[in-house]
Amino acid sequence: MGNRLTKIYTRTGDDGTTGLGDGSRIDKDSLRVQAMGEVDHLNAFIGTVLSQADVPAAVRDYLADIQHDLFDLGAELCIPGSARITPEHVTRLEVQLDALNANLGRLEDFILPGGTPAAAQAHLARTACRNAERAVLALAREWAGVNAPLRRYLNRLSDFLFVTARELNRCAGRKDVVWVQRKGQQCSKTPS
Repeated sequence: MGNRLTKIYTRTGDDGTTGLGDGSRIDKDSLRVQAMGEVDHLNAFIGTVLSQADVPAAVRDYLADIQHDLFDLGAELCIPGSARITPEHVTRLEVQLDALNANLGRLEDFILPGGTPAAAQAHLARTACRNAERAVLALAREWAGVNAPLRRYLNRLSDFLFVTARELNRCAGRKDVVWVQRKGQQCSKTPS
């Protein structure tokens, strides 16, 4: 491991910039820093899922791998020109997703976020993943150096987190919370 921090604050960001992994400085509100922040936000949400006591061991292992992957993904965004997320990361995630999905029944309804606390946290992580994916796509429009496996990984990860939420509910003996179209309810116009 490289440099170790002995002091948490450096004051170097007081001017509204932050340092990248290659030593360059960039505005804190740049698309790159926004993408890095969304990935960090996602990783924190996955940490909240892992903080729940009722997460089965297999799911816990998958999520721990994902947290490490997201750290690498953030490093790839932080160090222009680096590539850490590979097609093998995407394939591994697909295999894990298929393994979890094999336990679930056929999806016949729209699922609402909810169920157990762990499942609800997984749904929050899923929405954070979509935010991270959008931020990375915005960066990719500005900078061609965003690798395709990184984008595919985030797209697959949101699916994985959806299936994880369903699996967490199943393991806890809870049914999916499904959307039910309300009969007789119509959207009313806002009074002008």
